Amino acid sequence: MYCLQCLIPVLLIPKPTNPALMQTHVMFIVLYLIGFFLERKPCTICSLVFLVAVFLICNSGLGNCIFWSNCEGHQCENG
Repeated sequence: MYCLQCLIPVLLIPKPTNPALMQTHVMFIVLYLIGFFLERKPCTICSLVFLVAVFLICNSGLGNCIFWSNCEGHQCENG
């Protein structure tokens, strides 16, 4: 589970409040994850735990997904 030490902080990176910066944020996260998986080659268990965590966070409906914003238009909830 040593592999997760570098993957868990990815889930804690805050999303930008400006919707225009969301595409840059997503590209950063995707490139970081690709680089991490190519360089470190985490074990299968760590990879599955991380992917399940991302799946559960993105499908929880709380708007905390690291890959997209659940805001419609420019009206996002601040709380």
